[in-house]
Amino acid sequence: MEEQQKDVNNLHKSSLGMDENVAGLLSYVFGFITGIIFFVLEKESRFVKFHAMQSILISAAFFVLSSVLGFIPILGWLVLLLLSPVAFILWIVLMYKAYKHEWFKLPVVGDIAEKQANVQ
Repeated sequence: MEEQQKDVNNLHKSSLGMDENVAGLLSYVFGFITGIIFFVLEKESRFVKFHAMQSILISAAFFVLSSVLGFIPILGWLVLLLLSPVAFILWIVLMYKAYKHEWFKLPVVGDIAEKQANVQ
């Protein structure tokens, strides 16, 4: 009975010793930096690796897009002003979904992240 209880408690633990949902949330906190850390360090949990890779990809995409828009006078700056709150809201949603232990896939980026998470 006690051995079964241990298995149930470890059901959603990552190889890093924390709950998968917490590790998934933390992989988004500092964008691609924490994404890379969790993707490299996590050895077992596909859930954590998925969210870490999705964090890397979406952070890199927003970084590149922001850099390009920053060089375009007026129109690029206006689009960047609209993109910033959208990116912030998406960041909050992704952390919330990871904490709720959901495999929330973004279009295109989510498919790539899922493929990378399956490669072990």
